[in-house]
Amino acid sequence: MMGDRTAAPYAIEDMADDLDGLLSVLDMPSAHLVGASMGGFIVQEMAIRHPARVRSFTSIMSTTGNRLVGQPRPEALGALLMPPPPDRAAALDRAVHIWKTIGSPGFPFDEARARERAAASWDRDHDAAGVARQAAAVFTQRDRTQDLGRVRAPALVIHGAEDPLLTVSGGKATAEAIPGARLLVVPGMGHELPEGAWPTVVDAIVDNARRAVA
Repeated sequence: MMGDRTAAPYAIEDMADDLDGLLSVLDMPSAHLVGASMGGFIVQEMAIRHPARVRSFTSIMSTTGNRLVGQPRPEALGALLMPPPPDRAAALDRAVHIWKTIGSPGFPFDEARARERAAASWDRDHDAAGVARQAAAVFTQRDRTQDLGRVRAPALVIHGAEDPLLTVSGGKATAEAIPGARLLVVPGMGHELPEGAWPTVVDAIVDNARRAVA
């Protein structure tokens, strides 16, 4: 399925167009955008496809779509591709395993919080088919590297130095592709936003947004 766009019911570009539509409904001519993981793909596409909508944007633990960068480590991909859980209890156990695998070795792991978030997610919606559609969009995304070279919005790229799911080469390639982009690599951070990194991440996002004002 990798790279075969016909295998996905919808693409990252479609989700960027959905975001453009949401801004229209909210009567917001433009916004400062922040996207993490797949959200990073979406805000990158937004900056490419709808540049007038983007005051600034931050791409977190993401990549350009180039298959030569950001490739996952086997254990991380294996954890993410585990079979769908049959019930709520199994979903919580699965979530703990995933976050222990792709999380941040440089920060404390809060198992209780991981279970709490997994429970809220299960109770809100546990549509395995929807998860599969999202995964299909990720696996079939295009390489945005060349088009990112046309982006002029102030850009910030944040990546965990220890990210095993989208390894740090993906973040570095993203920053290199966007003219004037800033790169922040957070030591000890994996494929998540650990609470201990919040002050660093928030300050960097605010500073990037101020570049648009300037």
